[in-house]
Amino acid sequence: MRYLLAFFRNLWRGLDVLRRVLHLLLLLALLTLVIVGVRGSIPHLPERGALVIRPSGDIVEQLAGEPLARALSEAQGESAPQTLLSDLTQAIRAAATDARIQALLVETDDMGSAGQPELEELAAAIREFRSRGKKVVAHGSYFLQGQYYLAAQADEVYLDPFGFVLLPGYDRYRMYFKDAIDKLGVDVHLVRAGKFKSADEPFIRRDMSDEERQESAAYLQSLWLGYRTAVGRARHLDPQALAAYADGYAASVRQAGGDLAGVAKAAGLVTALRTDEEVNQRMIELVGADSQQHGFQSVALEDYLRAAHADEHLHRSAGRAIGVVVASGEMLDGRQPSGTIGGESTAALLRQARQDPEIKAVVLRIDSPGGSVLAAEQIYREVQLVRAAGKPVIASMGDLAASGGYYIAAPADEILASANTITGSIGVFATVPTFDRTLARLGVHVDGVGTTALSGSLRLDRPLQPAIEAILQASVEHSYAQFLQRVASGRRKSPAQIDAIAQGRVWAGRDALRLGLVDRIGGYEDAVHAAATRARLGKDYDVRVIEPQLSFTEQLLLNARGAWGRVLAALGGGGRDALAPLLGARLAPQLAPLEREVARWQRLAAVPQHTLAYCFCTVE
Repeated sequence: MRYLLAFFRNLWRGLDVLRRVLHLLLLLALLTLVIVGVRGSIPHLPERGALVIRPSGDIVEQLAGEPLARALSEAQGESAPQTLLSDLTQAIRAAATDARIQALLVETDDMGSAGQPELEELAAAIREFRSRGKKVVAHGSYFLQGQYYLAAQADEVYLDPFGFVLLPGYDRYRMYFKDAIDKLGVDVHLVRAGKFKSADEPFIRRDMSDEERQESAAYLQSLWLGYRTAVGRARHLDPQALAAYADGYAASVRQAGGDLAGVAKAAGLVTALRTDEEVNQRMIELVGADSQQHGFQSVALEDYLRAAHADEHLHRSAGRAIGVVVASGEMLDGRQPSGTIGGESTAALLRQARQDPEIKAVVLRIDSPGGSVLAAEQIYREVQLVRAAGKPVIASMGDLAASGGYYIAAPADEILASANTITGSIGVFATVPTFDRTLARLGVHVDGVGTTALSGSLRLDRPLQPAIEAILQASVEHSYAQFLQRVASGRRKSPAQIDAIAQGRVWAGRDALRLGLVDRIGGYEDAVHAAATRARLGKDYDVRVIEPQLSFTEQLLLNARGAWGRVLAALGGGGRDALAPLLGARLAPQLAPLEREVARWQRLAAVPQHTLAYCFCTVE
């Protein structure tokens, strides 16, 4: 027995020693990550080189999700699903005045979607870079419409000899569910204010209404004209030639014997057809060779941004700043993560700007289809308070600032939009589905008693009661009247004048200017300058994006995410089932529209009062 106890005692001591050793190794690993994170915060830049930007995923005004989750995802080797627009524009503008950066290489293969106003912001930054006499080279294995808009801004556009340039224009197609809903026995009750408010059409029709067809055709044609004009100007092409390229693409491909790249070259859309290695050699000609990397002297976007941000902190102007609050995504109640607008969380950022004595003016950058009326109202009130504090507010519209997105812009001192911003959609709707007929088909019936006329009236397994429908209609009409009043006050017009151009109708930015819904056409930089002018700041001021503060741990892991990736790779982590991506690649295009629609209604269903100012006006 004594020997057995001694054995277990020694075993326990051995395990305790092992625990301490493992604990020490873990601390050493974390310390290594700290050192890597700190040392990697200001990377080394070549004395003469090129800035390389490779947008990954969609180009957005604000990254979606929690910062820590994004960092860990990237550390595992996953491609970023989004690239921040301001990261791209800040890096390009900083590089324009940086003597070490002699050229810009734009690679678009990993780029997803981007709204035309976002692409305009990028184009403006690239023009600024070129104005300094520096070369811009664009390269792609292929160019889809958004990718080509960006590539077209370069001095030299190179396409792979097996690539193509596809310009399908803009469209708006939606799924219509009426027949499916009828088969399921679901009743969808929608109440709206505004004859052009088309949110309910997929549930009550099999096709697009004449009203929606009219408004959609108008802003789609405006977007296509804006695209052709911008790209034509950049490539010195007649905008009509781009329309002819799109309309005659099939015939041109047949005549070229299927040589898609040759068709693009013949149309003057690209400078030349070149392989990756040939583009690499061209960059070596421009900025010199990097013998260690067997390529050209270069710095990546992320590394250059860290250096630029460090320099920016060193030259900050104390006490004179413009605060930028980004309102991007759908509007929901309460506090919401980045990439979604929360009534409380976005209002809190505006409050932070109002209470900061160094912030002298605010730019509210909006890219939103709207959502909860309550959330929009909370943000609206905070914008009013910022102005009441003597700080000018400039609303800057991105790709989409419609319905609730327009609601929060209304009280601003000045509203700027791109000519191709989708805005307006001043209208309100409410929706309640009921499933009593669905359950009845399964042999399930609901019956009972209540104490008031409203008892049980909110159950989704009973027919919608006339009293509830009347309440919803009155609430929607009241919200619409309030919406009109808010806009009329901000635009210095009567509610009747606003009602004539509201009714839920969507407008392109250039039409919104004509109708008085915006003050002038301009981008983000124009909005910043307008804010500085109104605040009388001259040219000596900072621009500070106001966002939730990261904890020390979150900031550390963000800085060290590259090191995490190397550790995981060394341990064999981050592996994925090879079959899943293959299946996803085949099924995703077919299921994506339905998935997006279901996800959208799931989010909107979380709005307690079910009253929404939302624009279903995205385009492909």
